[in-house]
Amino acid sequence: MAAASNGDDDGLISGINITPFVDVMLVLLVIFMVTARIIVSQGMPMDLPKAASGESIQTVFSVELTVDGKTVVDSAPVANDDAIAGLAKRAKEKNKDLRAVIRADSKVEHGRVIHVLDLLNRTGVSKIAFAVAPSLEKAAPVLQPSQ
Repeated sequence: MAAASNGDDDGLISGINITPFVDVMLVLLVIFMVTARIIVSQGMPMDLPKAASGESIQTVFSVELTVDGKTVVDSAPVANDDAIAGLAKRAKEKNKDLRAVIRADSKVEHGRVIHVLDLLNRTGVSKIAFAVAPSLEKAAPVLQPSQ
């Protein structure tokens, strides 16, 4: 008895229309899927190392650039930045999964760091990280306007 059959508009409707409910649930599902994707992708994509067994050792190719122009590769001074390419190529031949860490003074010119990065990239070293020192400050200081 869904409605009166004699044309009376005051009849009792006993059925439940679930179409609006399904529409609302589908919209909520889409919103949840989009926001979940955004929340998950906020981090920087990283190539994290795999868990190593006791026998394998991860090799790191260390490059240090000082403000006075000196270059140190794996704790040994080298003549100039261009000498890095030969050392990196030899290290890459020994270990195909070579990782490089560039430690540069904060006053080193940007162009010099990019040059070293390019040298490493041309030798086939694609896993490169930059060493940083942890900051003691929790937030950036707020600059007060001078009076």
